[in-house]
Amino acid sequence: MNALRVLLLLSVLLATTAQARLSIEITQGMEGAMPIAVVPFGWSGPSAPAQDLADIIRNDLARSGQFAPLEVQRLPQLPVDGRDVNFNLWRSVGSDSLVIGRLELRDGRYQVQFQLFDTVRGVQLAGYTMQADAARLRRVAHQIADIIYQRLTGQRGAFDTHIAYVTVENLEAGKRRFRLEVADADGHNEQVILNSGQPLMSPAWSPDGRRLAYVSFEGGRSMIYVQDVASGQRKKVAEFAGINSAPDFSPDGQRLALTLSRDGNPEIYVLELGSGRLTRVTQHYAIDTEPVWAPDGRGLYFTSDRGGRPQIYRVRLDAAGRPLDTPQRITFEGIYNASPALSADGKRLAMVHGDGNRFRVAVLELDTGTLRVLTETRLDESPSFAPNGAMVLYATEVGDRGVLEAVSADGRARQRLRLNKGDVREPAWSPFFGE
Repeated sequence: MNALRVLLLLSVLLATTAQARLSIEITQGMEGAMPIAVVPFGWSGPSAPAQDLADIIRNDLARSGQFAPLEVQRLPQLPVDGRDVNFNLWRSVGSDSLVIGRLELRDGRYQVQFQLFDTVRGVQLAGYTMQADAARLRRVAHQIADIIYQRLTGQRGAFDTHIAYVTVENLEAGKRRFRLEVADADGHNEQVILNSGQPLMSPAWSPDGRRLAYVSFEGGRSMIYVQDVASGQRKKVAEFAGINSAPDFSPDGQRLALTLSRDGNPEIYVLELGSGRLTRVTQHYAIDTEPVWAPDGRGLYFTSDRGGRPQIYRVRLDAAGRPLDTPQRITFEGIYNASPALSADGKRLAMVHGDGNRFRVAVLELDTGTLRVLTETRLDESPSFAPNGAMVLYATEVGDRGVLEAVSADGRARQRLRLNKGDVREPAWSPFFGE
């Protein structure tokens, strides 16, 4: 695979099928995961509640790889109030932590109460009351899972976040329908952001999670749009001659880094969204593409074949987005390193790492230079960190089908997200909402 392949990947047409819910399969658990029990929430209504909160919480925690929830049939009791918890029983089945709760329906709204206990010490670690209508119950469950995750690991949970991705439906007469979609991090509540008869690719979230930038070929050539997720309103921000690709929002949401070939060669630019002012960052005869911002907004990481093969480089920027120095190469292991993605704290860089005929996701520790290959598949693409840095989402192929997979940042836990049939590609994990 040569450097040109990096750019051509943007225009690959993926054979997928119609919109369908993403299903998640845990393909590898983490050895030594924390044992926890999540008891079915109490409910006294005439029919089942709109969502099974305990099941959602249990699945969230299991998917993280950090927890090993106890099977429901092994629960020694079903308390819904902390006064009824027998800690000896829970210790006897090996559950170090316990989650209980209950729902009540009051004037058309649900009141949700939950408690988290340390069964070893016999103490309550957290307890909250939350309110929501039926449409928001699932989100409440994700928020509860986030609280549990943070209380027990010390790290913020990322269950109440979204993922964006691209699917394609094969139509009659060889036509295809491309969809840009957004779903909860567990694949539920999918929403079509845009339908198009031409390719859509490279979705990128704004820092507040309210907008998506993406590449569309709906006009017969690549153009970059920014679209409001809630309203659907969108604006074309780049339609220069040649290639318009690989957008990435700056940390303040005011600029886009992008790849343009308006001057003949693919180079990195910075576009101010308010004024439309364009600043060229790189000037080299090689292909420069796939820029991503450093968390402080004062640097970019990007893919370039200026050294003969695709590798990742870093360039420092001033406040106006102008380069302060010559780009410096930062990847040296392997013959191919591309598609950089930074963790939110800027300490780790995920990438597609090639060592021959295999292209796998790897993570580079930027302070030590240690490179860790996380995956065992052959054709991985588009890595994207969860906003807490605990997982990396990426696209790959399994049985000639495109799927999304997520792997923990240490490589010990894995999960697979697939459509009921067809392919799904180009994943992007959202930031925490409102940040």
